[in-house]
Amino acid sequence: MPSTGWPPRVVMRRAGGLRTLEAALIRSGLGPVAGVDEAGRGPCAGPLVVAACLLAPKAYDKLAGLDDSKKLTEATREELFPVITRLALAYKVVVIPAWEIDSIGIHVANIEGMRRAVAGLRHTPGYVLTDGFRVPGIPVPSLPVIGGDGTAACIAAASILAKVTRDRMMVELDERFPGYGFAAHKGYNTPEHTTALRQLGPSPEHRRSWKNVRDTVGLRPIDAAIEYADAALAEGAADGRVATDAAHAR
Repeated sequence: MPSTGWPPRVVMRRAGGLRTLEAALIRSGLGPVAGVDEAGRGPCAGPLVVAACLLAPKAYDKLAGLDDSKKLTEATREELFPVITRLALAYKVVVIPAWEIDSIGIHVANIEGMRRAVAGLRHTPGYVLTDGFRVPGIPVPSLPVIGGDGTAACIAAASILAKVTRDRMMVELDERFPGYGFAAHKGYNTPEHTTALRQLGPSPEHRRSWKNVRDTVGLRPIDAAIEYADAALAEGAADGRVATDAAHAR
């Protein structure tokens, strides 16, 4: 049974593009390899989106343009998105809403999202590579990779799935909550966003646990958690678990 740490020793032969790490794991009998990454840790508004992607061997040659999603243009990410979803052996995208981030904290939300994404893959990976930090609770061996979205193809693919999904959601939120500029800044703390937040106050999609959001309405941390729980309940979440969790936060 493989351990949860680094796989058995293997010669790290340089492979094309971002394939070196995955190729070494596969040669060790630990494939297929899934990558996990997120989009939306830093913004003060909008969801956290986490994706897991298990690339088929044939996909690597057709995804030569893979890289860290932040280094790619929006147009390139949009072009790669359908190619990744078509060629992936399996993928899963998980959305964690702002109210849940406020309820459990961004780091816990990130870890939980990664667990959910891996669990949602329709094919069980032999090994999981996560971007940046260790994720306990994954039922297969895993390894955190610093700068993983620029190192491993499967993580880069997951980063694109997460980023494109979240960007599209923020464009939709811009239509629902006009005036904040969500379509442009995607919820990040730009000067334009800060000005709109001060003028309009927080929207239901703003994270009340973020200091800059609390400060606009003079909320203490506990007040922010209660207010957001009330807002989640008032909106009548479609998922019964969401409503229940909001009630517990209240």
